[in-house]
Amino acid sequence: MEYFNVRVYGLLINGQNQVLISDEQEYGQRFIKFPGGGLEIGEGLIDGLKREFVEECEAEIEVVSHFYTTDFFVRSAFNDSQIISVYYKVKNITPLNFPIKTIAYDFDGQGDVLQAFRWVNITTLTTDDVTFPTDKRVVELLKAEL
Repeated sequence: MEYFNVRVYGLLINGQNQVLISDEQEYGQRFIKFPGGGLEIGEGLIDGLKREFVEECEAEIEVVSHFYTTDFFVRSAFNDSQIISVYYKVKNITPLNFPIKTIAYDFDGQGDVLQAFRWVNITTLTTDDVTFPTDKRVVELLKAEL
């Protein structure tokens, strides 16, 4: 373990009790996670999350509340770092202007880095619907709120 990798994610829940998830293909791997990503040097958590939503979703968000911070050891799937993830409940303050998919990994276009978004009902969401250990824990916590 060489360093900590701080990541920040947004739980965007719509009026139908669905949460936005992101299907991605990068580094030759496919994975499903919540929208968000790595914090940049000199950036605060909330500013980083807002930047990630603009980059990934072309949407501005407002942070509603802190939801969860990693409380167990997680090694990165991509490098030799220890992952610390912080999750916030968020709401969009600008419209969502991207295609919403219904099938996992339904990407538009080609390339090394691909991304698509889906709404998933929290009632039917399972830990198998996301890839990474911390996201699986967040799914359990979201379901516990029902």
